[in-house]
Amino acid sequence: MRKLLILLLIPLLMACSSNGVTSGDEQAFISGNGVATYISPDNRKEAPNISGPTLSGGSFKSEPGKLLVVNVWASWCSPCRAEAGALQELSLAYPEVQFLGVLTRDTKVAAQSFVDRFGITYPSLTDDAILLEFHGQLIPNAIP
Repeated sequence: MRKLLILLLIPLLMACSSNGVTSGDEQAFISGNGVATYISPDNRKEAPNISGPTLSGGSFKSEPGKLLVVNVWASWCSPCRAEAGALQELSLAYPEVQFLGVLTRDTKVAAQSFVDRFGITYPSLTDDAILLEFHGQLIPNAIP
């Protein structure tokens, strides 16, 4: 099941990889080079414990040993809008996997509008300080 999820996420990440952001026009996508990097399990670092306040006013804490997909996003990010529906579908298709959004460089009002518009049901952290644990990860990015 874990391998299937990773295989499903690789094309999504390849389609949405980008080194830049844009605002305004939803059609103005920034294109990446289409490359996804596979890191073998032997070379992976253990993920940090993730916790914090959520956009809905609750709190989130990652569960040790459970697969967690972290999506770094912002409402003004065109590729983030493009991938929102697919990530939501994956979160529903794999309830045994934790999905978490990390809001960055955005307002809570704009973020809530984004969540409502795309029907996102998994939690999103409002404190992006956790990104310091993932050195160099920029939006849009999913970290399986």
